[in-house]
Amino acid sequence: MIDPKPRGPVLAFAMLMIALAVMLLAGCTVGPDYKRPELDLPKDYGVTQSPAPAPEKWWTVFGDPVLDKFVDEALAANYDLKAAAARIENARGRLAIARAPLTPDVGVRGNVSRDRATALGSVPIPPGFLETTTHRLELAASWELDFWGKYRRGSEAARAELVASEAGREAIRLSLIGEVVRGYFALEALDRRLDVAQRTLSSREKTLELQKVRLDAGMVSELEYHQVESDVLGARALVPAIRQLRIRQEGALAVLFGRSPREVMEARIDHGAPGLPTVEVPAGLPSDLLLRRPDVRVAEEQLHAANARIGVARAAYFPSITLTGFYGGESQALGDLFTAQARTWSIAGGLLQPIFAGGQIRGAVQAAEASTSEAEIAYRKAVANAFREVREAIAAQSNLREVAVAQRGRESALDRTYELARLRYDNGAVSLFDVLDTERQLLLVRLEAIDADRDRRDAIVDLYLALGAS
Repeated sequence: MIDPKPRGPVLAFAMLMIALAVMLLAGCTVGPDYKRPELDLPKDYGVTQSPAPAPEKWWTVFGDPVLDKFVDEALAANYDLKAAAARIENARGRLAIARAPLTPDVGVRGNVSRDRATALGSVPIPPGFLETTTHRLELAASWELDFWGKYRRGSEAARAELVASEAGREAIRLSLIGEVVRGYFALEALDRRLDVAQRTLSSREKTLELQKVRLDAGMVSELEYHQVESDVLGARALVPAIRQLRIRQEGALAVLFGRSPREVMEARIDHGAPGLPTVEVPAGLPSDLLLRRPDVRVAEEQLHAANARIGVARAAYFPSITLTGFYGGESQALGDLFTAQARTWSIAGGLLQPIFAGGQIRGAVQAAEASTSEAEIAYRKAVANAFREVREAIAAQSNLREVAVAQRGRESALDRTYELARLRYDNGAVSLFDVLDTERQLLLVRLEAIDADRDRRDAIVDLYLALGAS
């Protein structure tokens, strides 16, 4: 057995390690400490907030169970969200790697060797000692002391990158929900547009049949007949064009839901009846809440990581201090390996001070500082963009509501105009061209009214996303 009471060098080695550990804890950490940049934030959003807080799941304000089901499906199976989760695990692994140099590397190494020396050397060796077997077993340790904070700064950067990855996943999650909800509204609007186009086609086909009878009876001219025929063909072309847009939208939603290739090919997307709630800025949302938006947090943590990398680069100017040592046994006979006579040990310390590196260290520091400046600019831009999106989304609530109301009023007025034009045409007061022109306008206005309703719903989505609602 190895002597359980190591003396002299081993005790000195242990005391040296403890002393240097204390020095390490008291050592300086080069590089600037991170501090969030000063920002000129508005006091509030400039509007009266609703007395009600935002719902836990903001998309439920539309009161559509089918939409709720689709959002849940996308959150469970979306490909981008799964990839973001994998990136988080990658960042956790990098953090573990960055932390590893903060602790000593300890290992056991052993070897067995069989050697033969020459019998014709300058020093005669007895024949019985020409061949030897050596057994060696050691407990080895090495540690580069982080006296200047190089590894602590690296760990700080890796930790910030992990937080950025987590915030990035949340940003992807919010973006995914927004895409699903908007895509669902787009599909619902296409269904309504298809219904309007099909009803218009049916009406025009009946008118064409009537005009054919009148043409044969000599009551209308061929010019009038072909004008009606042209409008029928226009409506007939509109129907498949809308169907194609619907197929494309169904496929896009199927991919967002994370469905299999077979399910994407089938792309059977149900739809419900989403409501149009009146939305105001929810209660209890201070303006600095936007600093916790996922995309803003990503930008800030990337700034934090870049700032820490300056310390890593600057630490290269200072000496690297390394401790190495081992303690074990060596003997020719395996049975003697653990005796006191076989004991072997080593204690070593090393210091490497860079003197000339061809500008490499200076260049690394310069690059790290430039990356930090760029990251700060990106962070400030992200904050400014967040407030811009909130401002636009708040304004859209009233502006698009006015647009939708006007479009609905215009649709009602043109619907009545079309009825009167048909009556006047039947009484010979106006020409067929006046009736057809009114019908064309009515079709366009109906389609625009559907788009206005979709835009209003999209604006509600934009508001919650801009506020960083979960």
